Amino acid sequence: MLPWLLVFSALGLQSCGNLVRGSSLWWVTASAAQPCSLADSFLVGDDGRVYEGVGWNVPGSHTQGYGNISLGVAFFGTKEGLSPSPAALSAMKDLVSYAVQRGHLSPRYTQPLVRGENCLAPPPKARLRHACPSIVPRSAWGARETYCPKMTLPAKYVVILHTAGRTCGVSEECRLLVRDLQSLFMDRRHACDVGYNFLVGQDGAVYEGVGWNVQGSRTPGYNDIALAISFMGTFTGTAPNASALEVATDLIQCAVVKGYLAPNYLLVGHSDVANTLSPGQALYNIIKTWPHFKH
Repeated sequence: MLPWLLVFSALGLQSCGNLVRGSSLWWVTASAAQPCSLADSFLVGDDGRVYEGVGWNVPGSHTQGYGNISLGVAFFGTKEGLSPSPAALSAMKDLVSYAVQRGHLSPRYTQPLVRGENCLAPPPKARLRHACPSIVPRSAWGARETYCPKMTLPAKYVVILHTAGRTCGVSEECRLLVRDLQSLFMDRRHACDVGYNFLVGQDGAVYEGVGWNVQGSRTPGYNDIALAISFMGTFTGTAPNASALEVATDLIQCAVVKGYLAPNYLLVGHSDVANTLSPGQALYNIIKTWPHFKH
């Protein structure tokens, strides 16, 4: 998820491309015959339409030092000295909401005041480093002692799953749920341990399953080369909340930084590698927009 939102005014810019509908938003994409060389992720016209610049997955070149950590959006078609139209402002609001909902933009994004495309100082170096999330250790949720096969590191895949069944929204509930899941795996499924490397609660916390160095047991053929990250609950019709989604993406970036995950890793849903409904369609629709996703 991108931590910065930068909004500009692009006076005199002309639109190009074809009108496309995405969710409740309209945007325009560049056609092969009429390419748009744009610096921003998206542009919002005074007509109330959203126009695709470089899009969600390509870093913009709108501001030095911010391209790969920000969503850059420019208003255009507004007369100099005037504010954007109500339709344009409404479209911007919808675009930002969509970006947060789909996991492109952090719910806690920073939006600095921008007067022009080159007036921002380089972002603080601390903001460029994505801090690893706090991980609730096994000892904190009362894990049983186990001895399981080790991972082959760095992992080559990230597999996103859901546990199905109940979810949890506060720390005490989540710790109990992880403990119950471990008992389910060990006592009823006769597994070595809980089947996931990490679990994510609706409380916005990451819980250590078998951890970085031990194999999970939910993705046969991938267990030794994939980090299994499971959202606690059922996410067929409703997606996890923004806090859970953000901490999961932070965990993935942390894995790369720490060397547990290869930089060129592939991200897949559980249903991509096994005959299952996991991770649920609502969650799957979100992760397929994440970096490195491979169907």
